[in-house]
Amino acid sequence: MSTKRMGSAAPWLSEDEEVAWRAFRRMMIAVQAGVVHDLAASGLSEPDYEVLSTLVEAPEMTSTLHAQAQKMGWSRSRLSRHASRMEVRELIRRDPDPADGRGCLLVLAPLGLDALRGATAVHLESVRRRFADRLDARDLLDIVRISGKLAHAPESGLRHGGRE
Repeated sequence: MSTKRMGSAAPWLSEDEEVAWRAFRRMMIAVQAGVVHDLAASGLSEPDYEVLSTLVEAPEMTSTLHAQAQKMGWSRSRLSRHASRMEVRELIRRDPDPADGRGCLLVLAPLGLDALRGATAVHLESVRRRFADRLDARDLLDIVRISGKLAHAPESGLRHGGRE
């Protein structure tokens, strides 16, 4: 039963909704913090890994700053600042965008590809240990179904009954 409290325009969460919300938050924080901790041993931060792993998927390992920010769910300014730090470390480089004189292209540099290759095994082992190995096929399908509702993402990637 949700009720409005003084000073609140929105109804408060029911007990079941609040329990579910808190469980969701604890799960996300625990899994993410664990993966971040494990990934740090590779010398990459989680944002570094996210930038590199999404750039490697792009044609010619190159993306516009705008497209990359959208894909990652970041603002362009946040990505630009982080890209500057990665550029200093020679993980990526910026090239002028021929289609947009004000924009730039982010290009995965050879050192970035090497760093990504070195970190991928650590990342995958961490995700497997902290997430995938703790869930059965039904749990995985439920997560895909629920994330599709929450993120409006297509429910692809898993087939009925297990992993692809």
